[in-house]
Amino acid sequence: MRVVSLLLTAVVAGAALAAAQVLTERNISLQLARTIADASIAACKTDGFDVTVAIVDRAGDLKLLLRADTSNPHNADLARRKAYTARTFGVTSTEFRNRTQGDGELAGQRYLAEVVPLGGGLPIVSGADRIGGLGLSGAPDQAADEKCARAGLAAAAASLK
Repeated sequence: MRVVSLLLTAVVAGAALAAAQVLTERNISLQLARTIADASIAACKTDGFDVTVAIVDRAGDLKLLLRADTSNPHNADLARRKAYTARTFGVTSTEFRNRTQGDGELAGQRYLAEVVPLGGGLPIVSGADRIGGLGLSGAPDQAADEKCARAGLAAAAASLK
């Protein structure tokens, strides 16, 4: 009986070791974040808007924040929260807003810390991996924020394949 118990212990320990492997995860680099942010700012500047751009990594932590000289103080927090929302839910922050409106079953998600139901946030995806989020704030409306964010992602499309 003792031999069977020792064998069973060895099998369980072996299975646990096999499951305890190092993870390899894709994440956004600072260089790629800068490319996306610079292109987003340039797109908004072309339209006459000075904006703040925030990029979060796959864990939702701030990777990069660029503020226009004339941006309002609240733009930094909104841009970061839009990026975080898009990264967290894997949809645009506009889609998050639409999904959570009213008193539907997803409405409670609006009460999670750091999320914001405002347009201007996009998930950053490489292949099938969500590697970050992009958020803009400071254009005259949320649609303009999102337009500039899309231009930023388009500029990095080749790197995100």
